[in-house]
Amino acid sequence: MKKGLVFDLDGTLVYSIEDIADSMNKVLEAHNLKTYDYETYKVFVGNGLRKLCERALGDAYQKGEKFEAIFEELMNTYADNCVNKSCLYPGISDLLTSLKDKGLKLAVLSNKTNRLTQKVGASLLKEWKFDFILGEGGDIPRKPETKGVEHILSSLDLKKDEVLYIGDSGVDMQTAENANLFGIGVTWGFRSREELAENNAKAIVDKPEEILKYL
Repeated sequence: MKKGLVFDLDGTLVYSIEDIADSMNKVLEAHNLKTYDYETYKVFVGNGLRKLCERALGDAYQKGEKFEAIFEELMNTYADNCVNKSCLYPGISDLLTSLKDKGLKLAVLSNKTNRLTQKVGASLLKEWKFDFILGEGGDIPRKPETKGVEHILSSLDLKKDEVLYIGDSGVDMQTAENANLFGIGVTWGFRSREELAENNAKAIVDKPEEILKYL
């Protein structure tokens, strides 16, 4: 029997691409730079907002003061707009209720900064009283580094064989593998089934309720 689950946030629990894209496009427009559609942003996300900003800017700016200024604009804009359109994916609410009813511990580990992760979690996940919500920052590096996972497991007194790791991207499956966790890839997020398989997902599910059979 499993005792806990660690979820990725964006693309796994929360459909957030429109708020992310709208925020980045607003900043790009302010600088008369090329904007992108939502489908393109699904490729840009997954490694944190700094990497997304680098991908959106392309060769327009080298890293330096100008890049840092634009990145700060993105962070401020997104912080003000991160729950405008974002919502839980269909079936996630029922899944989380089932997991809580079973007494399982629930955690989130995101490549969003911790401040933004906490804000989204407080808005969209408050009903289920997650045991731990953690984002990148401070001494917690971005996934696929495993320090965030290890911190969560230690804090919740969970052993690795008692935990499922759930995510929608290759980065998530790499995180699970690096941490020696059972990684389940979800296909309703921002990446393809092929990417999940190529990054050694132990299982791939098409609907949230399918996760229950791995408990």
